[in-house]
Amino acid sequence: MKKLILGIAIVASAFVFGQKGDVNAKLQETNKAAMDAYNAKNYTVAAPKFLEVYNLLKTSGQDDKIYMYYAGLSYALANNSDEAIKIYTDLINSGFTGVQTTYTAKEKKSGNVIPLDKTTWDLMKKNADYSDFKTEQTASVEPDLYETLTTLLMNAKKPNEALVIIEKGLAKFPNNAKLKEAQATAYYDSGNTEKFIGALKEQLAKNPTDATNWYNLGVMQSKNPATVEDAIASFKKAIEIKPDFDNAYQNLVYIVIGDDSKTVEQINATRKEKPEEATKLIDARKERFAKALPYAEAWYKAAPENLDALTALKETYIITKNIDKIKDLKAKEAELKAKAK
Repeated sequence: MKKLILGIAIVASAFVFGQKGDVNAKLQETNKAAMDAYNAKNYTVAAPKFLEVYNLLKTSGQDDKIYMYYAGLSYALANNSDEAIKIYTDLINSGFTGVQTTYTAKEKKSGNVIPLDKTTWDLMKKNADYSDFKTEQTASVEPDLYETLTTLLMNAKKPNEALVIIEKGLAKFPNNAKLKEAQATAYYDSGNTEKFIGALKEQLAKNPTDATNWYNLGVMQSKNPATVEDAIASFKKAIEIKPDFDNAYQNLVYIVIGDDSKTVEQINATRKEKPEEATKLIDARKERFAKALPYAEAWYKAAPENLDALTALKETYIITKNIDKIKDLKAKEAELKAKAK
């Protein structure tokens, strides 16, 4: 979710400056430099150039925020998060949507379709040398503004600020899947576990085949002794959807076995004075390891190069008295330990 994926085709011919003389020449020059840098993926150069275009236009009375948007996009692609966050925040607060009306006409002699500003487009209708006068509206970039600013804030470790933007965005776009996903992550990163769990359940209600969300739900449920059984069910659901989900198997092993070091301490503490109680603890321990065995085997199968998986399986075989199978693991264990050095 936190990976920032951006990209847009910025086309020079789509924008026509209604300036004259030196001002227009400066605008055209700066705009060309900005787009050349953007197309060359030199975003560090492109960003301030787009801002310069915006400011030149604003000075002459045209507050065309599309160029501010291009500047913010370029700053984001240049990994200049601070500047990108400032611009995207300003754009959202200003109500910018990016929707623009473009005006075109066809030159009869050449057959070329040329872009025009509205005033010229209206005047050209009287010119017999032009035909096919058309207007089109560009798509709104408003959802992108919320999604990108959210990602920038999350990458900057500002989950609480991200939540403000997410909630504002979801008020406008309640079905935006990216914002919903980001909301769950922001709840988690901000320490709001109850809302994180609620967000996960909401997402799973809409998409019950998301193995990662089932796994994440299981992780959160496993932290509460009252919902441990729910956690086991969630992990099982994750591996049902994704049979090679090694992390889910790992958690199942550990959650079923429980705090084994504490159990061993209790056994040792009661072995002499309360042997019957110690025997019950030993039997219960064996039962837990037997229950965890299929998950340990599946974990090792899903991650055969993972030393932790092998060690867990080996220990489970020892407790469940699968001596022959322990022998098969020794060579692999030596190999993995050698690699780990």
